[in-house]
Parts: sequence; structure tokens; C-alpha cells
Amino acid sequence: MSLTYAIADLHGRDDLAAAAFEAIVAHAGANSATIVALGDYVDRGPHSRQLIERLMRGAPRAGDRLICLKGNHEEMMEQTLAGMHRPDWWIGNGGDATLASYGRHPELGYLPGIVPQEHRDWIAGLPLIHVDVHRIFVHAGVDPDRPLGEQRSDVLLWKRYDHRDERGHGRRHVVHGHTPNETGPLLLAARTALDTLAVATGRLVIAAFDDARAGAPVARLEVRAAPSPDWLNRVQRLPPFRALTEDR
Repeated sequence: MSLTYAIADLHGRDDLAAAAFEAIVAHAGANSATIVALGDYVDRGPHSRQLIERLMRGAPRAGDRLICLKGNHEEMMEQTLAGMHRPDWWIGNGGDATLASYGRHPELGYLPGIVPQEHRDWIAGLPLIHVDVHRIFVHAGVDPDRPLGEQRSDVLLWKRYDHRDERGHGRRHVVHGHTPNETGPLLLAARTALDTLAVATGRLVIAAFDDARAGAPVARLEVRAAPSPDWLNRVQRLPPFRALTEDR
């Protein structure tokens, strides 16, 4: 059996990533595994740098695959560090915690050079979407009325789903994060939404899919770490369709 596991919106919670990898290895057993991380590795939580370094090392077990997708927070970080936006927009949405994880003290100012070029290159090279036979994996969502080859980057990175929207994309099930639901995940016939606000709740749910079967997860794995309840009030709700650059 071949299994695919999806992890959403870690936001600097390297502790939850470590626990998730352990849970996946235990659940997969002798089965081959693909792990799809759905973006938003940086900002808000305390260990963005450590989490990026973990993901850059690849899958936790030899022979498995780790596919890391880009989230809107990686896009914000990438473009702000490149000088395309004023720093306060990214900093105000959790970038301060990311820079702190690289050793920047607030009194020292912005200091974009504190982020290693290797990390910036890794972020810049992240894909926006992963598609297999039965499913589409993406950070935020897809436009169900556009072919996959014509999807807009602002939709893939920024879309907010209405909780009543049960559509996937054609015959494929859509797996995404970004739309927060602290009591989630939300499991629908053609869509699985995995963002449980783990940075605040300390609760991360991993969806496990059988690669030979269409549709919803065959199992859910839950890992927990210390919550940060103040983040439930501090997290800013970003606009659903804010394009940072021209479509690509």
C-alpha cells in the first residue's frame, strides 16, 4: 500500500512537525509514504528557522518523499526580503517571530540579511500545487471552474473557502489549509480543510490518504503540544484574494 499524508499550517511550530513526522512513520509502518506539507511554515510561531531546516533535510525516513508547497506566508517573506514590499506588512503578520528565530533582536531593526541565502532560495523554489491521480494538494484552494493549468497564483495562495462550499476540482478531491478552523479539520465529500490553527491551539491533525482510493482521508493522526492561546486573538485574518505579484 502507498499512503500520502498532508500537514497544514505549521507556522513555526517545529515541535509539532517533529511529532507529526514520528506519528506518520509509526502509522505508515512497512507502507511507502509521501508527505505533503501544505505551506505556511514561517511566522507567528517561535521556530520558523528550525522548521525550515527540518523540511530542507527531507522525509524523516529513507525511501519516503517529502513535498513542500508554498504558502502565502512564504510568499510574503520571499517578496519582502527581496525588497518588493514594505517590511511592516510581513512583520505585522508574524514575520517578527520569523526574524527572531534567526537571531534578530527587535532593537536591531529589520535586518533582512539575517536570513541565509540558502533558505531564501529554498522558499523561492517551492511549488504552489501537487496533483496525483485522485487529489489536488494546495495551500489555500483552487478555482473549480478553471483547468489546473490555468489556476491563478493568488487563488492557490490566498483563497478562503466558505464552509458551505463542498466542491473539489472535477473528479479530484482538494486538500488544503489556510482557512482556519480551530475545531477542524473540515471533511467534505470533495474537500478536506486541515488548518486547525495549530500555532495557537497546539493541536495538529494529519490526514492520511490511500493512494489507490479516491476521496477523503482513510485516517486522521492527531498530535499535540503546548498551546499558545493568546494567538487566537493576535492572529490577523488576511484578505482572501490578495495578489502579491502578477500571475505566474
